[in-house]
Amino acid sequence: MKPERADADSTQTSALAAELRIVIGALKRRFREQAGIGDLTSAQKAVLLRLERDGPATGSALARAEAMRPQSMGVIIAALEAGGYVACAPDPADGRQTIISLTDHFRKWASAARAAGQDWLQRTLQTRLTAEEQRQLADAVELLKRLLDS
Repeated sequence: MKPERADADSTQTSALAAELRIVIGALKRRFREQAGIGDLTSAQKAVLLRLERDGPATGSALARAEAMRPQSMGVIIAALEAGGYVACAPDPADGRQTIISLTDHFRKWASAARAAGQDWLQRTLQTRLTAEEQRQLADAVELLKRLLDS
């Protein structure tokens, strides 16, 4: 490959990467709007997602997992508990520790938020894209999955 061709390919790839990052960011923001999760901070969302994925944990384990000070995690947990998203209970193995777990309120809210995002995306795909464009998007999704596998 000639050097000028390599430079052009590199420039195009860089532009594609930048545009893809912007589009994915905008799509994430749109999902958040549809889900109505605008009142939660990114740190609060991260804690909720970690608890949902990994199960109940102590505050110090959450702080380590999220790479933050325990005091900062305490503030986040207090806000989530006040909002009814998490419940705190003494650790049966170590009474000095507190186990944080998701509430049924959060689980219902998360399910409704995901359903709202799914509904918005499905309606948008049906109304804004032709059947052929939907097939092209399905192909693009497969390519995006390949990026995640790297």
